[in-house]
Amino acid sequence: GKRDEKLILPVNSSLSVTLDQDQLRAKTTVALSSSFSADQMWLNGVEQPMNSERLQNVLKEIRQQRRKQKADNETHSNIYDYHVHICSENNFPTAAGLASSAAGFACLVFSLSQLYGIEGDISRIARQGSGSACRSVCGGFVAWDMGTLTDGSDSMAREIASHTHWPELRVLILVVSGKKKHTGSSEGMQNSVKTSELLPYRAKHIIPKRMEMITTAILDKDFKTFAEETIKESNQMHAVCLDTYPPICYQTDTSHDIMRIIHAINKYYGEMKVCYTFDAGPNACLYLPESNVAMALSVIRHFFPPLDNEDGFLHGIPVEIEKPEENLINSIPAEVSPGAVKYVISTKVGQGPQVLDKSESLLDNEGLPKQDTHK
Repeated sequence: GKRDEKLILPVNSSLSVTLDQDQLRAKTTVALSSSFSADQMWLNGVEQPMNSERLQNVLKEIRQQRRKQKADNETHSNIYDYHVHICSENNFPTAAGLASSAAGFACLVFSLSQLYGIEGDISRIARQGSGSACRSVCGGFVAWDMGTLTDGSDSMAREIASHTHWPELRVLILVVSGKKKHTGSSEGMQNSVKTSELLPYRAKHIIPKRMEMITTAILDKDFKTFAEETIKESNQMHAVCLDTYPPICYQTDTSHDIMRIIHAINKYYGEMKVCYTFDAGPNACLYLPESNVAMALSVIRHFFPPLDNEDGFLHGIPVEIEKPEENLINSIPAEVSPGAVKYVISTKVGQGPQVLDKSESLLDNEGLPKQDTHK
């Protein structure tokens, strides 16, 4: 939830993991020119309206920062008055609860900061586009400190640990649905702040302690504590959604089946083998040691077999899916649901935004999307 909707200031601090760009990424090219007649933006080949308040806030802040940092001898002193062309693409479903806004705005703000020569912290600018983008301008394990100042100047991201800190940690994303959510994250959070009695108690009494516990668990590579706190946090966040009036139900029957399966796996082995977390959507994000990936995938594949395209079931980092242990399968209280999980993305902790080679630009020399995608 947010305490200030305009500045996108949160009611509590939070922590996220930036994922590897080889599997999940947004890619953005930006260009400035005195010949451009208007600001324009294309997303996945389709031109987008520029009237989004959040997009305009980001552009305004970038241009203001450019004015403040402009050197006296700068050749192009009016560069902040040029119009900008933005072309972006991502390789995962948009608005389906897979952090597309986080990746998109983090990538956009990073790109604009490179183009305009913005110095210093950019997470506060990214925050004005999407709260979660504040964290995604960093790599590895990232905290977003809520801050206390009314102008939001102390509400920013900081890296807890780099992407190389815990190389054994792996991530499996179970895509239950790639469709747009029936209730957007921003809309849902606004209503939760207004109506949920659980949300303010959580923000004041629970999350500060949990932030400390999970930060320590990450630094110590303590998977047991990390897994338990991740599961509890996910469940309680969705309890807030149900405590909202009218209630918000992001999870589906398949989401609940996944939760039961994960708890059953951990119970069978008598230790934390894998944990889950759900964002504002039905798709599960599983964290687990690399040594448990094949086992977990074998169970997921058993209960959610693909309907027809076996080759399209697993994306990302290759995994040899083994036959699941029969006693383990028999101990799990779930039914086989073919096609309920559309596909799985196998990935890991990754870096923050990176500058790409100019040959990978999405814009041509005229500042228009390549391959006539603007048409």
